[in-house]
Amino acid sequence: MGVNAALILVRSGLFAEGRFLGRVFDEWASDAQEFVRFKLPHLLLIAIIAFILMRLLRIITLRMIRVAERHAVDDIRIAQVKTLSGVIRATGFTIIGLIAGFSALAVVDINLGPLLASAGVAGVAIGLAAQTIVKDVINGILIIVEDQFNVGDTVKLAGLSGVVESMTLRKTTVRDADGSLYVIPNSQITTVANLSVGYTVATVNVSVDFSVHPDEVQKLLTKIASDIRNSDEFKSVMVADPQILGVDAIKGSELIFPVVFKTLATKQYGPIREFRRRVRLALEEHNMLPGNPYHVISSFREKAQPGDTVSGQMSTPAQDPTTLKPPESNPFSAE
Repeated sequence: MGVNAALILVRSGLFAEGRFLGRVFDEWASDAQEFVRFKLPHLLLIAIIAFILMRLLRIITLRMIRVAERHAVDDIRIAQVKTLSGVIRATGFTIIGLIAGFSALAVVDINLGPLLASAGVAGVAIGLAAQTIVKDVINGILIIVEDQFNVGDTVKLAGLSGVVESMTLRKTTVRDADGSLYVIPNSQITTVANLSVGYTVATVNVSVDFSVHPDEVQKLLTKIASDIRNSDEFKSVMVADPQILGVDAIKGSELIFPVVFKTLATKQYGPIREFRRRVRLALEEHNMLPGNPYHVISSFREKAQPGDTVSGQMSTPAQDPTTLKPPESNPFSAE
């Protein structure tokens, strides 16, 4: 009853049949019926097909990652599959969205000819402004083809360091050690330092006092490094035996012994921390003091007289600061 009353009210007055607004109302109703009857099902079908294709693409890429994690022989292959699947998913979503959008425009009777023609004319200007995007895509393709780095690798890109979290044809996201997330356009990646490939060489400088015999320090460091190399905790990450290079520098009363560790990529931190801990305990056990780069040891210190300097000359007695005369020149005018 209420609907009939509303229709009667609408069809009266300015919207009565035969009047201008009435004819407009009739045409709108006819267009709405035609849209609901013919075009709306097509639009729904396009949306459903696009949604299904996106879901299938997502399932396929996730399936690729699971298969790689189950059957891959090493982590490098898994990282490659994750990188490739991420690029395929992002590119596929873009292509499906563009096709669905153009199909929807065609269904609602929007002529794509002038749109594409104007896009072609404007493409020149847009292309000049979007050169960086083209460079991003081309460089992203080269990174993937050449396998420069993958998702999960620790890298240095464009002056930034971190772990690669995701990658597309246009950009690469890197997570820093402090949790910061960097988004790097691929065109800005000119030099790649991949820290997750092969092995890592790390050097630990051990400082001991000048009074300690170098051969004793050499034997002590060799024993500590050998114990770490053969320990159950770290023998699986060590690529080669540690190298103790001997006395590398003398600074003040400090003797510096560099110890070189060669481990699997990004696995050097554990052995290095354990080596430093054991060196600290061993130096205390053998009564060896750490060196001081600002302390000079003189072998004839005990023979020198109390008033002599290290060079044997008489030292000038220190002047009482209370007896110093004030400066005669004016500090402001420099006269």
